[in-house]
Amino acid sequence: MTRETGRAAARTMHLSLKAGERVYINGAVVRVDRKVALELMNDATFLLEGHVLQAEEATTPLRQLYFAAQTMLITPAQAGPARSLYARIEEGILAVTTEPAIRDGLAAAHALVEAGRAFEALKLIRGLYATEATLLGPLAPLPEVPPAALVPSARSGQRRRPRTRPALSSDKA
Repeated sequence: MTRETGRAAARTMHLSLKAGERVYINGAVVRVDRKVALELMNDATFLLEGHVLQAEEATTPLRQLYFAAQTMLITPAQAGPARSLYARIEEGILAVTTEPAIRDGLAAAHALVEAGRAFEALKLIRGLYATEATLLGPLAPLPEVPPAALVPSARSGQRRRPRTRPALSSDKA
């Protein structure tokens, strides 16, 4: 559970965590051994464990996009490659969909990412999952994609393009 309190000089964020739960704060993974309440006294980027998507769960185009945006938040050292990956995935989705809800959602998420507000972009992208599921219908999820294929290694210099569905369209052919 989170609670924000506004102050003139700073914003304070209260996080309540259960035993064993993790939170990702400014790239650090924090796990608590008992129920605890944390108060973040200054501006910090964080993501609660319940909203963290594992690489093997990135089985649809929007989930791959979410994973790229999430990487910007929880692995700041990979923010540059993750931002490039985000742009490529977004471009691929926009190339194959005519669905207004997806296109409008991606435009809004793009603006948030560009403004440095990846956390809000994640919330928006999660909200598009149901529309994506409706469009994909009974299609099986994409095969598992290894983490290295989603976020290129800074050392290898190799960039792989994530697999996407052939079409996300509201038009029924």
